[in-house]
Amino acid sequence: MHPPPASRPAEVILVMGVAGSGKTTVGRALAAALGWPFADADDFHPPANVAKMSAGRPLDDADRAPWLAALRADIDARLARHESAVVACSALKASYRTQLAADHARIRFVLLHGSRELLHARLARRRGHFMRPEMLDSQLAALEPPADALALEISLAPAVLVAKILTAFSLPRKTSPAGPTPAPQP
Repeated sequence: MHPPPASRPAEVILVMGVAGSGKTTVGRALAAALGWPFADADDFHPPANVAKMSAGRPLDDADRAPWLAALRADIDARLARHESAVVACSALKASYRTQLAADHARIRFVLLHGSRELLHARLARRRGHFMRPEMLDSQLAALEPPADALALEISLAPAVLVAKILTAFSLPRKTSPAGPTPAPQP
């Protein structure tokens, strides 16, 4: 368990965006900078969803329901244990974010966004992932950007994005016996 500092309640930073936006990369780096656990929503998909996406077919809301329920249960359990965490999840629609956030005050959203060309190029370079480049347009069409999210451009380096998140949310870097984790250089 990773309790938050005494002055902060437990919270979840949900790093969201379409496929190829860098949710996992930025989420893992942010979790490491904070000393918080990391969860990737992809790991919560039932096998039928993975098979469908691997075949190049986008999920519909019925497909997403068990996935969102499992992820919500994980988030709720973490907050109940007073454990802060970073979660990477597409969370494309407002209704999905509502399903994920029982206590909206304790979940902060970071939207990673960029050009279709950059997103497509990133997906085309991926190997061994179920999300195919030809599914990007369906995700872009479904995206309902949240007004309350910290929106960051993905052309920036992951270390710069992490630094921006830490600053925007006034989050302390984890400290070690040797002192605080050094800030990434932009």
